[in-house]
Amino acid sequence: MAPVEALEVTLTAPVASFRNPLYQGMQIGLPCPPPSTVGGMLAATVGTWDEVPENTRFAMTFTAEGSGTDLETYHPAAAKPAYRNVTIKDREFLTNITLTVWLTTDLGRWEAALRIPVWPLVLGRSQDLATARTRRVHLTRAGRGTQGHALVPHATSPDPLTSNNGEQMQLPTAVSLDRARTKWDTYRYARTGTPATLDADYVTSTGQALILLPPPHPMKATA
Repeated sequence: MAPVEALEVTLTAPVASFRNPLYQGMQIGLPCPPPSTVGGMLAATVGTWDEVPENTRFAMTFTAEGSGTDLETYHPAAAKPAYRNVTIKDREFLTNITLTVWLTTDLGRWEAALRIPVWPLVLGRSQDLATARTRRVHLTRAGRGTQGHALVPHATSPDPLTSNNGEQMQLPTAVSLDRARTKWDTYRYARTGTPATLDADYVTSTGQALILLPPPHPMKATA
């Protein structure tokens, strides 16, 4: 079968922080960005979700060289004044991160947008600035590859030859524009990487398994 052309996007940042939205009022960090965060970053490059095709999907891997905890001032947005007291809380963060995203559709659109993004590239919080570089690559369709540091849907068949198929996580896939609705899905991710092999949608020339994640477009968010 002929190789498929794709756009490989490599984003790096010295510091990034991804708060787990399942913990209200607490600053618990995720080991990798959820698909909704990556989708939001792509939307920022073209300026608005209106410019993002509704069925845009991507595969991704993520690594961090270190982690830490600092302190931040927390301002509760409560209706009652008694609950608006400013407090100091821990904030978990990751260092020297690398996010790699593979897009298989609208390559020219994303290539141009990432070269000159409408909004600054941030990954996580607004101060977590990132840089990006792109290149065209060829992928093998429907092969078996290594999971490594890929985020994959939990429904993906695990490798029975290893016990390390990644940590199960509930992550937001899509968030409505008014933030009233969120589509949650279950994923697996191995923060230290795993040699597990998977039946993948695509495989890179280095053997990395790529599985397309569900679309992160806000129109896909459900109650």
